[in-house]
Parts: sequence; structure tokens; C-alpha cells
Amino acid sequence: MKCAKWPAITAGVTGLFMLWLPLSLQAQLVMSFAVLGFMFIAMSRPDNTSFRLATFVFAGILAMRYAYWRTTETLPSIDEPLNFIPGIVLYVAEMYCLLMLAVSFFMLADPLRRTAPKLSGRDDLPSVDVFIPTYNEEPELLAATLAAAKSMIYPTDKLTVYLLDDGGTEAKRNQADPEKALEALRRHDQLKALCEAMGAIYSTRAKNEHAKAGNLNEGLKVSKGDLVVVFDADHAPVRTFLQETVGYFMEDEKLFLAQSPHNFLNPDPLEKNLRTYARMPSENEMFYSIMQRGLDKWNASFFCGSAAVLRRSALETTNGFAGESITEDCETALALHCNGWHSIYIDKPLISGLQPETLVSFIGQRIRWCQGMLQILLLKRPFMAHGLTVPQRFAYAGINLFWLFPLSRLTFMFAPLLYIFFSLEIYESNIYEFASYAVTYMVASMAMQSYLFGRVRWPWVSELYEYVQSVMLAGAIVSVVRNPRKPTFNVTAKGQTLDKSGLSPIAGPYIAIFLVLLAGAVYSVWRYMTEPLAGDLLMIVAGWNVINLGLAGAALGVVAERRELRRNQRLKIKRRALLHRDGTVYTAIIEDVSNGGIALRFDGQQLPVNLNEETKATVELRRNGRALTFDVVARSRRHLEQGEVFGFAYEERTPEVFMAIADLMYSEQAVLQERMTRRQVPIGFFKGTARFALWSFTETLRCTRYALGLIHEQPVVSRPDAPITIREKAGTSIVTEFPDAHPMFREGQIYG
Repeated sequence: MKCAKWPAITAGVTGLFMLWLPLSLQAQLVMSFAVLGFMFIAMSRPDNTSFRLATFVFAGILAMRYAYWRTTETLPSIDEPLNFIPGIVLYVAEMYCLLMLAVSFFMLADPLRRTAPKLSGRDDLPSVDVFIPTYNEEPELLAATLAAAKSMIYPTDKLTVYLLDDGGTEAKRNQADPEKALEALRRHDQLKALCEAMGAIYSTRAKNEHAKAGNLNEGLKVSKGDLVVVFDADHAPVRTFLQETVGYFMEDEKLFLAQSPHNFLNPDPLEKNLRTYARMPSENEMFYSIMQRGLDKWNASFFCGSAAVLRRSALETTNGFAGESITEDCETALALHCNGWHSIYIDKPLISGLQPETLVSFIGQRIRWCQGMLQILLLKRPFMAHGLTVPQRFAYAGINLFWLFPLSRLTFMFAPLLYIFFSLEIYESNIYEFASYAVTYMVASMAMQSYLFGRVRWPWVSELYEYVQSVMLAGAIVSVVRNPRKPTFNVTAKGQTLDKSGLSPIAGPYIAIFLVLLAGAVYSVWRYMTEPLAGDLLMIVAGWNVINLGLAGAALGVVAERRELRRNQRLKIKRRALLHRDGTVYTAIIEDVSNGGIALRFDGQQLPVNLNEETKATVELRRNGRALTFDVVARSRRHLEQGEVFGFAYEERTPEVFMAIADLMYSEQAVLQERMTRRQVPIGFFKGTARFALWSFTETLRCTRYALGLIHEQPVVSRPDAPITIREKAGTSIVTEFPDAHPMFREGQIYG
């Protein structure tokens, strides 16, 4: 036995001894602080698996001691139903959280990190079909994704890109409403022409059946590649996507899935409205950077609907993509895991996508995820599914059970009010018992959150996301539990804009809850001053209510939506370019780029002369000895310390221009990795708590201003983007040879 195992073994033996040991209140407090001390010592070696397991054991001791005390000492008497019934509801909510804590400890015991097998020099590469399913997305968005998919590094004779269009089906083109039929026909013709121009295959079907799963299965019928890659319509891959994923399938014949993380160019509504996107890790990073790696350890990482490679022969064993639930991705993975297939997770951002811009769209997306996961829990019963290993059963059960969090979160939000307003004693304790058991358990829980997720999640942010979703998801949970087959698939809106700031259409419940919690805080102060005998318990409950009030206050900032005028998300890059105007060539650095335009920075010596708004010019890029050129129109100018920055719009957006955009925005995985890593910096509990308290105060004030109409914004006139242009006859290609390159490009690499 290796000596390195002793911390975990010692902690385990100690834990079993101390778990049920009867202790006095004073001894319990001393023991709790001792265990916390050992836990913090074990945390000092986060990269050592044995110390990591010891940390879990010490945290588990405090959690189980709390659960035992909570079960045996704090429940109201059954003879007092007004106290007992809500007391049991609160108790069940706490036990649910303890269960999820145990499941997370299990899943995160030893997360995997993989290294991609090399593909260079191999001539036995499998053929790959790329599926881009679409329903109502704009052609501009699809053109960018198609261009990025076509730009992936892979033998051209083994790579085929399919656009699977459910918005131009035969049924839609022949529907009774003539305007809608004409719209579907125009979409069909435009996307078909776009695919032909970009070297992709356009595919549609007779009618929409089984939503996204049905669309993907139709793609399986018209294709024949060994591997199937799925990208959502707004998910553009980097050039090296297949180099990072395909090799795993050549090493393991039983591998059915290689899943990569979803990386986003734009903030979600919480990040946008609280203005945290540039500095705080995104919500999805905890799942993709930590949880999926933990699941990968147990062969339980699952399909997330996009940014993934799947083996066709595996899909054929289950008749394609599953469609009984509205989360076809997880359901498909469950079916294939049950059949003995393997999955892996690749912890590298390999795609850039879009998140819902408005709170309504964000909540709609989460309702679908929540109901779909609970459908799987109720209809597929993964904990008892035949063919899964025991770890896989725990993993899938935990994934699905997680989506019951709205019930526990709302219970915690409202429980203190039962005592504050109605004097219901649903949690029987004094301040000394609470400190000995509950406080030490909460300290351990918060420390574990920081230990496991501090790099990807700031303090209190998980609770805020949960609360914001819970208000709207609770009803969806009740609906799916009553009828698991009732939910239907709804497409999440992307690329939306808001002309002006204001309250979200669903702000009402959040404002009402905040006012009730505020009234509870005021009333608890009055009770403390007028009821001396209510002291200990009232202090505990009032403090709990203040924390809830802070969450509700920060949530007001989420429902107070800032305007969003930008149709196209920009990606900051640093790359060299040339600007051609009136026979003069200027060197520049690209500051950022989007589907609508590009920003170029010039130093003082290379500043273009007479470059004003509406001035036309040509931008030249180079890659591997080839030049990419496209025409632009000047739109704006701003001054930076490093030089003058000019914003340009594309004069026209041809398929070739979208290929250039893909080369700029999506070619380098390192750009996405650096952007994500820059935000993944632990902030610490106390600093994070102080920042969250500041959010709560300032965002409450901002929401109040919005509610009272005290918003003063300058109107902004936005210009439409250039339409997509597809030339009927082949003209001069935008990709041309330049044997005598500009000196700037002969100096070194194109990337600055």
C-alpha cells in the first residue's frame, strides 16, 4: 500500500468513528473546529488525490453530524401540524441538498484531464459528416457556422457539411397561410443557394416530427460518414476541432461520444445586466470545467446537444437520436451508455456560440432543460437502468435530480418568513446548538464550494442563478411531474436585441418577493425590539432572511434589463492586416471582429489620410501564403493609447467574406482558451461576499429607477448589416495568390 494513501485512509477511519459518537454540546463544538482544521490542512494539497479524498471525508463528517442532529433534535412535534408540516418540507429540502452534496463529492473525487491523440501522418482517418440543425435562425448566423465548419482542418474528401433545415420543410412550404408558406419557400431557396456556394449540402424533410432529434435522424438517413459531428446553428468550431476529437475514436472502438465544452461569445442576461461578463467566470464554466471532467472519470460524461462527435455505428444500435424527452442529447447518451458504449470529455473550448440575450429567452431555455431532465428521471429511471455501472447510475441520477433545485431554493427563501410573520417554529434550536452544528456545517460547505469551484464560480453566484431560475421553473416542475409526456420542444431565441433598457416582462414576481422579504426584515427588527423572549431563534431566522433579501436584491438587477443594440457579437483578437485605399497600403492590427464588421487599429505613422464615415476601402489578410481580401465601409473612429481605431462594416457579405470571418473569429483555439482562462481567477469568500452585497444594494436602486421610469438614454440609430450576396456566376475569387507579399507579411507570422 502506497504511503500517499494514508491521508484518505486516516480520515475515513476517523470519520466512521466520529460519525455517530455521542457528544456534549461543548465537545461537539470543539470536535467541529478540529475537523474544520484538518479539512483546511487537507485542502492545502489540491492536486493530491489522497488529500482531496481526505477533504471530502472531513466535510462529510460535519455534514452527517449536522444531518443526524437535524433529524433527531430539531423537527417540530407531530402533534403541532402547523409547525410540523412546513418543518418537514424544510427538512426534506435540506436533505435533498445533502444528497446532492454527496453526489457531487462522488462525481468530483478524481476529475480526468485528457490529451488528444495525434492525427498527423495517418491515412486511415474516418469519414466525418457535420450536422448543423436549424429551425428559424437567420441566414447570416448560419453562414458563419457553415464557413467555420468548412474551414476545419481535415481531408476534404472525408469531410461533408450538412445544413439540416427544419424551417423550410415541405409542410411549411405548402401550409395554408400563403404568407408563411412564401416565407418558408424563400428560406428554403436562400439557404439552399448559400449551401451550394459554400460547398455544403442542404437537407430538409417532409414535415417537422420529433423536433431536433427527428431532424438529426433525418440527417443520418441522407449521410454515410463514420463519425457524426453536431453543431448548433450558432456554434462555430475552431479549425482544429476534428484534430482534437477524432483521434479518440481511432483508439477506442467502443467510444460513441467525444463531448467538448460550450463556449460563448456573448453574456447571458445575468452577466449582461450585472456587467460581470468580462471579469467573472460564466455560469456554464462550472459544469464544463469541473462537473463534466468528474463525470468522465466514471464513463458518464454525456452528450450536450452540440460541439460533440458521435460514432454512427453506435447511434444505429439505438435507432438514432432518442426523442422521447425534450432533451434528446442526454437521453441519447443514456441509451448508449446502457448498451455498453463509452464516452469521453475534452476540456478545451473548441466552439464559439451564443447565449440567450433576454431573460425571457434564458428562462425558456432552462425550462426545457429542467423538464427534459425530469422526463428522463421519470420515464427512463436511470438509477435502475439496465446496463449502467453503479457509478453511472449515481451520475445520471444526480444529473437529473439536480433539476429539482427550484423546490429547495424557494423553500429556503420563504421558510424564515413563517417564523417572522406567524411565529411558526419549524426549526427547533437555540443559538448555541445552531453554532455547534449548523454554522460549522455551513462553513465546511462554503469552504468546499471554494475548494472545488473557486476558480470557476464566485461566492453566492450559484445561489443567485438558482433563485433567478427557481421563480419560473417551479411551475414547470409541477407540470412535468403531473404529466411527464406533456412538455414540448421549444427553440431558444438567439441574436435578439433590446432597443431600450427596462424591466423584463417577467419582473413582477421578483419584485413582489423582494418586497415581502424586505417587509420580513423590517418586521423582524420590530419583533426583536418588542419581544425580548424571541431573542435567539429570531436572530437566527432574521439573519437567514437578510441573506435571502440580498439574493432577491441582486436578482432585481437581473430583471432590470439593459438595452442590447449589438446584433453581432465581437471577438477581441490581435492579428495583422493591411488596408488598401486609393492606391496606398496601411498596416494595421485587428482589434475585434464580428459577423457585421471589423475594427482596425493604426499607429500615428500609419494613420490613413481622409478616412471618414462612409469611406470605402479593402482589407487584406494572409494565411499560409494566401491572401484574403474584402471590401469595407468606415463607420466609426475612436482613440486609444496604442493608436486610432476605425470601425468598418463589410460592404457586402458573400460566402467568401464569411470564410474570411471564420478565419478571423474561429481559427485559433488559443484565443478562446485565453479568454476563458483570464476570467477563471478565484476571488475569495470575503471579497466575493462584499462584492455581492454591493450588487444587491446598487442593483436594487437601478431596478427602482427602471420601475419609476427614471431612465435617460440617448437614442441610437443602427445601420442594417450588408445582406448576404451570392453571385450566380463565378467571378474573380476572393482568395488569390500574392507571390510578392507586402513586407509586413514577410517579417513573420500573421498573428501579432
